[in-house]
Amino acid sequence: QLPPLARSALDRDYLLRANPDLFSVLRDQANSMALLMYKGKVLLGHDLSLSLIPLSSAPAAKVMVYLGRSTEDATSVAAGSAICLVVIDQAQANSIEPNPERWISLRSTGAGLSDLDAGIFTQALALSNWHQSHTHCPSCGSETAIEQGGWVRRCTLEDLELFPRTDPAVIVSIIDEKDRILLGSQGIWEQNRWSILAGFVEPGESLEAAVAREMKEESGLDVTDAKYTYSQGWPYPYSLMLGFSARANSSQQLRPDGEEITKLRWFSREELASEAKEILLPGQASISRAMIELWFGKEIVSATENASNGKR
Repeated sequence: QLPPLARSALDRDYLLRANPDLFSVLRDQANSMALLMYKGKVLLGHDLSLSLIPLSSAPAAKVMVYLGRSTEDATSVAAGSAICLVVIDQAQANSIEPNPERWISLRSTGAGLSDLDAGIFTQALALSNWHQSHTHCPSCGSETAIEQGGWVRRCTLEDLELFPRTDPAVIVSIIDEKDRILLGSQGIWEQNRWSILAGFVEPGESLEAAVAREMKEESGLDVTDAKYTYSQGWPYPYSLMLGFSARANSSQQLRPDGEEITKLRWFSREELASEAKEILLPGQASISRAMIELWFGKEIVSATENASNGKR
C-alpha cells in the first residue's frame, strides 16, 4: 500500500501546457475546475473532499497552474475534467471564507483525502511554494514571467527558463537484529515526539550513499542492507521523500548528533504498542508514519490523534 500522498488519479496532461491560450481555452470548457489556495491552504466541502469551483468562476490571480485532468469520477468532478490551481490573496480569501479555521492544510487532512484529492493537493502545494520563491531570476534578479500553464517561469531580462525543482531526501527505517525500530527526537520537538530519521541527498550522491551518511551523522550507526521501500512527495516546500529500510547492530553506541537529533531509542513492537497513546508519532499524512506502521504491521493510534480529537 502506498503512503497517503503518493496516491493520485490525475493525468498531468503535459502536452497541453504548450498552448499559450491554455487558460482561455479551459475557461470555455464547462468541466474545467479550480482549486483555490491561500497561504498553502484550501477549503473542504461538507463531505471533506476538496472544494473545487468552475474555473470560469475563479477570481483573477497572478499564479495559475494547469494541474491536469481527472482520471476518475469524484463528488465534484467527472473523469476527464481539467483541474487548475488558482493562488489567491488575502482579500480574495476573506471574501470567499473569512473564517481562517476553514482553510485547511495538507498536513492535517492529507491522509483522509481520496486518491484524486491527495494528488491534486500535493501537486498544487508544491507548485505554489515554487512560484512563491521564484518570482525573480536567481541569475540577475529580474522579475520572471509565468509560462507553459504555470510550469515554467522565464526571466524577463535574460530569457532564462526556470523549472519547478524537487529536493530529494532519504527517510530510513533502521531495524536491529532484534527486529526493533530506531526512532529519534529533535530538540525543537515536544518531549515525547518520535520519528524515523531522514536527511537530504547531497549533490553527486547516490541514494544508498545518502542513507549511509545521514544515518551515521544523525545516529552514529553504521547501517547496511539499504533497500528502497517507496516514495512520497512532501511539498514543504518541494521535497521528494525516498523511503528506505536498513539494518544496524544494536551493539553499536547510539550517538545523536546533538543538533538536529537529541534523543534516540530502539522500540520493540510490544513497547510501541504499550506506549503509543503517550507518544506523539508523525502525522498520518507523512511517509514516516506510513513506514513506522509498515514495520509495526498495522495502524497505530498514538497521542498525535488523541491530541487532535479527530479534527482534520
